Amino acid sequence: MQVIGAGFGRTGTKSLQKALESLGYGKCYHMTELFTHPEHVHYWRKAHNKEKVAWSELFQGYQSIVDFPGSLYLDQLASAYPDAKIVLTIRDPDKWYQSVKKTIYSFDPGVMVKLKVLLKFPFSAKARNFLKVLKFNDDSIWDGIFLGDFENEERMKQIFLSHIEEVKEKYKDRLLVFNAGDGWESLCNFLDKPVPSEPYPHSNKGEDFHSWIKVFIKENVL
Repeated sequence: MQVIGAGFGRTGTKSLQKALESLGYGKCYHMTELFTHPEHVHYWRKAHNKEKVAWSELFQGYQSIVDFPGSLYLDQLASAYPDAKIVLTIRDPDKWYQSVKKTIYSFDPGVMVKLKVLLKFPFSAKARNFLKVLKFNDDSIWDGIFLGDFENEERMKQIFLSHIEEVKEKYKDRLLVFNAGDGWESLCNFLDKPVPSEPYPHSNKGEDFHSWIKVFIKENVL
């Protein structure tokens, strides 16, 4: 593990995932990897319970990680990989909250998708594992870092800002504070990589999220 993303979801993490992959770090671990490989919940549950985690097993084939759930367990990852560089993606807290609320917090796959998952549940390991990932996300994100109180906008923005300040203080010696609008230059300088000729990626825009996740579920769960 060479690069650890410390930013919460909806701070440009999907774009950073693609950027790191373009810079030669191989496949970058992102929340979508957990949905694709729900057997990984076993490792993240251990991290959540503050138990010893076989990180090298989990991260076979990965050299970087961004987004949830990794950013929730930054201290454990930073300790396990003391030479890894840390990238903290940030965003205006008002825009961040509204983005989360309109996307990952409010996502509803629709009645038909829910019905298909329920019908497949007794016979499909994919459907059962998908529900395990959803349960883990509830425990670690919505009832975890966000304390079961995500509707409380001011409290959530304070949690968001407190996380940023804590990361800045703890990891300032190996940290880049990064906004997706900064583009390639600061990221490449920090990672000692040449600046690519193509534009910095912009993925998973809010208006595309619901369409994208429905397709993702149909392809990976149903």
